[in-house]
Amino acid sequence: MSSLQIRFLGGTHEVGRIAIAVKTEKTQVLLDYGVMFNHKPGFPMHIPPKDVDAIILTHSHLDHSGAIPIFYIHGKKPLYANKLTSELNQLLISDFIHLSSYYLPFEYLELKSMMRNSKHVDFDVEEKIGDIKFQLLNAGHIPGSAQILIEAEGKKLLYTSDFNTVDTRLLEGAKTEYDDLDAVIIESTYADEDHKERLELEKLFVAGITDVVERGGIVLVPAFGVGRSQEIACILAAHHFEYPVTLDGMAREAARIMMNYRQFLRDPKLFMDALHSADWVEGWRDRRKATKKPGVIISPAGMLKGGPSVFYISKIGKKTNDAIFLVSYQIPGTPGRQLMEKGVCVIDGKMRKVKARVEHFDFSSHCGASELKEVVKKLGGNPKIYVVHGAEGNCDLFAKWIKKELGLEAIAPKAGDAFKV
Repeated sequence: MSSLQIRFLGGTHEVGRIAIAVKTEKTQVLLDYGVMFNHKPGFPMHIPPKDVDAIILTHSHLDHSGAIPIFYIHGKKPLYANKLTSELNQLLISDFIHLSSYYLPFEYLELKSMMRNSKHVDFDVEEKIGDIKFQLLNAGHIPGSAQILIEAEGKKLLYTSDFNTVDTRLLEGAKTEYDDLDAVIIESTYADEDHKERLELEKLFVAGITDVVERGGIVLVPAFGVGRSQEIACILAAHHFEYPVTLDGMAREAARIMMNYRQFLRDPKLFMDALHSADWVEGWRDRRKATKKPGVIISPAGMLKGGPSVFYISKIGKKTNDAIFLVSYQIPGTPGRQLMEKGVCVIDGKMRKVKARVEHFDFSSHCGASELKEVVKKLGGNPKIYVVHGAEGNCDLFAKWIKKELGLEAIAPKAGDAFKV
């Protein structure tokens, strides 16, 4: 009798703090252990570190990785991830500690211990932790991102984590040729909507930017520092955009790291060209200079919560011939969402109406509804499906669709729920 157990510790009915424990009689591993961002960081359910044999990390975003240093306060757990994910994760958690240390139970010391205990795993290479075998498969979400395929107790379990099956300028789409599976844990971020066709979206985006710049304006593109910023630079290069492009904030450090791992990128030459032709901001003088000449400024934070984009918006938001093009998902309650829906933003300490043109381009790094459905339709075996990582009812919505249309058993688990495979 199989005794493979899955327990959901976070990321159920929400986007953030995803954490999943997978356990056999002898071994227990954690798949991701992230944080939730509200006013202060929220953590997944507690699991005694002594009960965990290892942690497997799918990618560096903090909603998947931000709480992992907790396991290094008193111990040394092996952390499995590929080398690029490991380095980007160090960058993101270091920044997280810098910004939120007041709320965190860990410090730089734990981050150092986490890095010392990192074990590097390449895509498609089988690894063993006790009686659990696993491999990482490309997830097409951000550079280095992975899905996890687990074999234990004679069962096969797939955790998609965040994934995207569509090729982008930066990455090849996720691999979805799996053998027969017994259980699948799948994300549902966009279970309710489709994304615009990529090339069409790129053309609209580049045309919009060119229009503003040729009239003497500046376009601020607030973008996530890891993944989205570099993709926007690649899109501009691919469309032979010939005006100044400025790169600021964490986008620079992340780009430097990615330059050493070109094997993870779809078109390394385009990537290098895009980054070599951009101006890199090295300090406040460069920052002020960037706001004086027509061009594009790519800068975190993608939802305008901090980062240099806050400085830029105070300059660009006041001018009617400038523009702000949002290219990242805007979580409800964030400054980016307020700007998108109400056209207002905090400028010089006051909530003001933004005079610049504001547009949103959905350059998502997640599957849209059609891609999600396609992946589930193609699955072999008769797997049980667990739907996670979706806000505003998307987990239930997608689970219902799977049951009704495909006749598979599908559940949108709650935090704390445990299931036998």
